[in-house]
Amino acid sequence: MYKRQGWNPSAWGAPAPGRPGAPAQPWGYVPPKQPSAPRSAQNVLLTLGGLLLTIAAIAFTLVSWGSMGIGGRSAVLALVTVAALAAPAVLLRRGLTATAEALAALALVLTLLDAYAVHAVAAPDTDGLGFTAGAAGVLAALWTAYGLALGKLHLPLPAAVVIAQWPLLFGAWAAGAPALVVGWALLATAVLDGAIALWGKGTGARVTACVGGSVLAFSALMVGLTLSVTASGPLGALAPGALLLTGAAAALAGAWRAPRGFARAGGVVAGLAVVAAVGGVPAAAVPEGWRVLAYLLAGLALTAVVRTGLPRNAAIGVLVASAAVVAGALVGALPGLAAVLLGPVTLLSDVWAGSPEGFRSALGSTLPWTGLAAAPVVLAVSAGLLGSAYRWWPSLARIAAPLIAREEPGPTGAAAYGAGPAGSAGAPGTGTPEAGGAAVPGTGGEPGAGTAGTGGTPAPGASGAGAPGAPGAAAPGASGAPWYAGGRAGAPWYAGGAPSARRRPSGAALRGAAGAGAAVLGWGALLLAGAVLDVPYAVAVAGETVLVAGLLALAVRGAGSGRDASAAVPVTALVVALAGAVSAGLLSLASEGASYAVFGALTALFAGASVRAGAGVERAVFAVAATVGGTVLTGFAGRSLELAPHEAAPLLLLVPALTVLFGARLRRNPVALPVELTGALGALVAVGLAAPDAPFLALVLALCGVLAAGAAVRPERRPVAGYLAAALFVLATWVRLAASEVSFPEAYTLPVTVPALVVGFLRRRKDPEASSWTAYGPGLAATLLPSLAVAWTDPDWQRPLLLGVAALVVTLLGARHRLQALLLLGGAVLALDGLHELAPYVVQVAGALPRWLPPALAGLLLLVVGATYEQRLRDARRLKDALGRMR
Repeated sequence: MYKRQGWNPSAWGAPAPGRPGAPAQPWGYVPPKQPSAPRSAQNVLLTLGGLLLTIAAIAFTLVSWGSMGIGGRSAVLALVTVAALAAPAVLLRRGLTATAEALAALALVLTLLDAYAVHAVAAPDTDGLGFTAGAAGVLAALWTAYGLALGKLHLPLPAAVVIAQWPLLFGAWAAGAPALVVGWALLATAVLDGAIALWGKGTGARVTACVGGSVLAFSALMVGLTLSVTASGPLGALAPGALLLTGAAAALAGAWRAPRGFARAGGVVAGLAVVAAVGGVPAAAVPEGWRVLAYLLAGLALTAVVRTGLPRNAAIGVLVASAAVVAGALVGALPGLAAVLLGPVTLLSDVWAGSPEGFRSALGSTLPWTGLAAAPVVLAVSAGLLGSAYRWWPSLARIAAPLIAREEPGPTGAAAYGAGPAGSAGAPGTGTPEAGGAAVPGTGGEPGAGTAGTGGTPAPGASGAGAPGAPGAAAPGASGAPWYAGGRAGAPWYAGGAPSARRRPSGAALRGAAGAGAAVLGWGALLLAGAVLDVPYAVAVAGETVLVAGLLALAVRGAGSGRDASAAVPVTALVVALAGAVSAGLLSLASEGASYAVFGALTALFAGASVRAGAGVERAVFAVAATVGGTVLTGFAGRSLELAPHEAAPLLLLVPALTVLFGARLRRNPVALPVELTGALGALVAVGLAAPDAPFLALVLALCGVLAAGAAVRPERRPVAGYLAAALFVLATWVRLAASEVSFPEAYTLPVTVPALVVGFLRRRKDPEASSWTAYGPGLAATLLPSLAVAWTDPDWQRPLLLGVAALVVTLLGARHRLQALLLLGGAVLALDGLHELAPYVVQVAGALPRWLPPALAGLLLLVVGATYEQRLRDARRLKDALGRMR
């Protein structure tokens, strides 16, 4: 009857009965309006009627109460309440469930008013909180009995759960109990809610109890955590610890029977509560900076849960709590580590100012280093554990095997992905009863073997016959090793099995991640220890350099090995070595001697690593880092010689020259190109340093042209380096002429242009297929472009006229002989020269025109272009094809 009358919340939004095959509507679909069903209208009327009666009862109790005697008041309330409580029973027998629900809600409100009336008349001097606590307990019992008696009503039991949240809390509050007692009251109520959520009657009551229990349990644990953290000593932390441990036990007890998500959440809460309880006692006995170590050790102790009999999901939640504690401890060490790595950046503003006294002085940080005393220990402990896991991974996998083996059955109990067809289930698996008899990963079995009676999924790596991907077939190439064991013998995690198994990382990946984490955390622990101990500056610089050497050795040892299990470690070591090299280099800038020593050592280390490493990306990275270090050393040499930046620019070209020679030696080796590009960046830095002084800029550009010409000797570099060399030589010439304030550049450019054009003509005569840009481009550009630059600043008319005539002749020759370089260079110079000459008149005309005319002309032009768009595209394509056919 309850469901038939439209009060079943689980059925809301379900498709209409009798239409099982109706297509699903897209999200956001609004169905057409239908006439209100009689039951829906009845529900609205009953709700409004119950609401009006409730308002009337409240108004009567609060406003009209004083006009009646004690007998009349009691009689009215008793009569109305009894009638409201009795009416739903009669209505239920007649099948009027909706009406019964409305009157039951009114009856519950009336009982609240009765309690208020009793306090106002019979016990006005009673403490309000104490009376409320007692009344809440009585009402909770009354509503529970009422809901159980009338089982078809869905409101009384959830209401009883809500009112049951307050008796203990208000009772403790009324008694003036300390915070610890309030916490116990909250926890006791949460335990009661948990029991109702697990064994209570009705979905509404269980959901209400789950929500209320979660809120009160969180509040109780927060009370215990606050008292534990603020305890004055170990003895003061014992009582809050007992509260936290009790909460953890309650969470685990609930997780034992809860579904998957709730079980994992309960495991997380229980693990965190145990850490707070166990770690809070020693934390109260040590200085504030060392408390994190106590909690870290307690969190690491939670990993022993893998050998207990906890359900799999609850154990996973505890392990997640352990990981969260470790992560929180590591996050606390990040500010100090960031200060060590980034603090030396402040030395860039005052290079070689003198060696500071200690490590902290060089960092320039204002962090409270005494409060970070435990941070290096936290990093070291975590690094040691990860390193041990990497070293003894097979043993760790065997220890964790019982937890991994406790697999869960499928959601429907049917055969999961990879299980055999119906009727082909294998022998009972070897899993625990909790997992439904799932097979232990790594155990052999017949094709299609799985859970007993349910056709569970075969374990990844289990042996079996059958074609790959066939139903019931095991992973191809499996040899019986579980997915978490790592090594080359185990089948890859992605080879087959259940979808959940395919989402797992392989054992090799997990082992590599552990090794990489150990390398990073160990390096950070040593760096941070130097800052916490405030070691001398020289020791700090030497220590960071030695750490880079160790990381490079680790990177070179594993680079190019090709083993998946060890790939993460050398890559991480390489990245950390680069970060450490940058930090050590910045730290050395405080002293001239330290700068030479550190950068010399880093250059030698990276160069040696590039020699020892196998071919690949790692070797290229090592070589590039060595090139950068050598470039920095040449810059230091210029500063030591007290040269101005522009005077030291030619010295920086020493390393680019060596990279050109190095590239010629390596030729097509993959390392050659990255090294040469790094040298080119060094040359670009030299050009930037020489830019303020034109004569030195011309010299540096010419030297760069020489280096580019040297690289162009090699056939594989000629297409790029050849053009670059020509451009650099021409640009050096222009800069030199501008620096000498030459007003007639043609006297210097024509003697270069004429022989260049003759050579180009002979080249084209010998090889008609040669490009005009190679034959005539450099010679023409050597004269036309400098003359154009001078013409734009020349107030006379002779130079622009002569330049325009020369450009016109060059353009006509290019069009006559179909030479692309002559046509484009001559046309561009002619257009720019004409624009320079017409610019004053265009400005005058533009000033005389009305302001609306330019936008109008622009709009008209756009309209014309838009109307003839296709024709313009065809013209542009024809022009492009015509230019492409030119030489």
